[in-house]
Amino acid sequence: MIEVESYVVVDGFFGQPYIDRDEERDVPAPHRNVHGGFAGTDTRFTFYFPPVEQWAGRMFHPLEGAHAGHEEAFGGGMGELIGGLKMLTRLGGYMIESNSGHIGDDVDPKGGDDPTIYGHRASVETARFSKHVAAQVYGQAPHHSYVWGGSGGGRRSPLCLEYGAGVYDGALPFMGGGEIAEHGTTKRIRGAQVMSFASMFNVQRLLGPKIADVIDAMAPGGSGDPYAGLDTHQREELANLYRQGYPVGDEPMIASPMGQMWLWTSIADLLQEEGPEYFEAFWTRPGYVGHDQPEVVRRDLIDVTLPVKRVIRGQDLLERPDDFKAPGTEKIVRDILFMSMLTGTLDAPVAVEIEGIGGGYRLGTGVKVMTGAAAGRQLYAMYEGGDIFSCDGRAEANIERFRGVEPGDMVHVNNLAFLAFCYYYRHHVMEDPQFDFLRPAGRHIYPQHPVPLQSPLMGVSYSGQYEGKLLWVHHTHDASLWPPQGLVYKTAVEQVRGVEGAHERFRLRWTQNAEHITPMVLPSGPDRAVTTWLIDYMPAIEQSLWDLISWVEDGVEPAATTFDFVDGQVLLPADAATRGGIQPVVHVSANGAGRVEVKAGDTVTLSVRAEVPPGAGRFTRIEWDFDGSGTYPSDQKLDGSSATLDATTTHTYAMPGTFYATARVWSHRDGDPEAVFCQLANLDSARVVVA
Repeated sequence: MIEVESYVVVDGFFGQPYIDRDEERDVPAPHRNVHGGFAGTDTRFTFYFPPVEQWAGRMFHPLEGAHAGHEEAFGGGMGELIGGLKMLTRLGGYMIESNSGHIGDDVDPKGGDDPTIYGHRASVETARFSKHVAAQVYGQAPHHSYVWGGSGGGRRSPLCLEYGAGVYDGALPFMGGGEIAEHGTTKRIRGAQVMSFASMFNVQRLLGPKIADVIDAMAPGGSGDPYAGLDTHQREELANLYRQGYPVGDEPMIASPMGQMWLWTSIADLLQEEGPEYFEAFWTRPGYVGHDQPEVVRRDLIDVTLPVKRVIRGQDLLERPDDFKAPGTEKIVRDILFMSMLTGTLDAPVAVEIEGIGGGYRLGTGVKVMTGAAAGRQLYAMYEGGDIFSCDGRAEANIERFRGVEPGDMVHVNNLAFLAFCYYYRHHVMEDPQFDFLRPAGRHIYPQHPVPLQSPLMGVSYSGQYEGKLLWVHHTHDASLWPPQGLVYKTAVEQVRGVEGAHERFRLRWTQNAEHITPMVLPSGPDRAVTTWLIDYMPAIEQSLWDLISWVEDGVEPAATTFDFVDGQVLLPADAATRGGIQPVVHVSANGAGRVEVKAGDTVTLSVRAEVPPGAGRFTRIEWDFDGSGTYPSDQKLDGSSATLDATTTHTYAMPGTFYATARVWSHRDGDPEAVFCQLANLDSARVVVA
């Protein structure tokens, strides 16, 4: 029995802790599972204690992505994809989770809109209490504690280190972002993602099928000219996307975003409530596209009221798959299942089918319930296909979705707000350098409105003021948190400590060819599997956690990555010795070039040159994929003795077509080809055009 009465809450917002579950579990690994919360608040937590013989005295606190709101995100199957209990047990720790002080996408009624609660206070108090419990489970509290997380967890984990002095010793945020303010701020943040995502959604809308030509131009061996074939307005919007820092080389994610629409669905109501002037001005005043160039938006307009044909749960797709085979619904089936899993149950009604809408642009469209038990509930289309809309929303709408909606209930389907949002970035210009192109010579090009505040669930601004160590990892091909966001915290720490002082407590690593989520759940292109241009970054995160431990506990400084930052893009040195970091560097050629044109039946010589940065390990494996299928039929295990790799193979292309020959290489810190974990990957491709 865990004793809680003697625990003294440090943060007076929280009532006494309670425990409502304490049991032994075998999944996902043997552990003691403890669940509870703090009285008088919405803060909930789950603690996972592995057997004592597997515990090395550490505590790990992973923070959920997006707005958080769940205390068991890392404890199940989804958690294992993003570093759950099994990984943290390997690292010698017990694992804790909190819901960051709120349930779902709603605020705590007691805490209201106070961002300090959701950004760090709920997490810090949870971590403190976990040590009280750990002392009873193991006979002693942890000797070192670490907080880490990606995306929204990367946004908030530095705040926990900044405001959790004595609770955490180190932090590893990856793919985070935000803005900088004085330590102690209690204000909601302004974030570039709001404007950046608007720009990306607009490019997807405007280019439509032409995005395939942009992808081809920027793929290995392409023309390098993404603007060819676009009209003036399309060129302008694509150029503005790049100027804001969208990663060059990740154009496929413009065509098939992986869920960034979540940001719009979660704050659309907030943006319209706090800044209604913009959404009116867009359609009615000079200086705005909706007024000045109505032809580029009105053709996509939807504004109809129609009855719901059916309400759809994830379970429906599993029980009656033949009911969801209409043209255009292939992708939405997968998306509905994904949305259902995020809610924690396949019974959640996350989608509706609405017939009779006709034309118009459906992604991001508002779906407001007008009649029935759920009348007044506003949701937005996060995914769409055929006549099916999978929706999300803010606060209660996020939790309820289409619960209470019945066939025949009327819904207002309207995308006026979303179309205005597509140009939001022009009229809400931040001070960040990535927006300088919108104010040449210090003068704004377009009429301006106040930059919106993000949801309080995202916490407060960074200060860069902390004790302990922080190792930041960012990806070069992240379509959700673009390269400029990877530099914000570096700037914050250097403002507090200076460049030399920052080096004592901060490091930045870049992971090349990595997206926001694992390629396992990302869509492939029509002629190229996603695994031939993106890698799984979780092995690099696990190795970086080990490096953070060594830095904190043994003083072994982790390697940073050398880079240049030009026009919103991160440029990495071509050789491993200069680049540094821990990821191997790889270059591939076909007949000595990045592009080769041959005839069917010709044999092509494929070459790879790869290096591991100094001290980062040795090569353990090389794989070749010859045609972009992602099957990697040529797989060779290496002996782990060398930090350089020069290899050549040949392949004969029997049929005409365009193929991407890809080498994927792997390295391990100890050069152990048999190691299951911390095998770090990178890849490169050459284009083979067969006539």
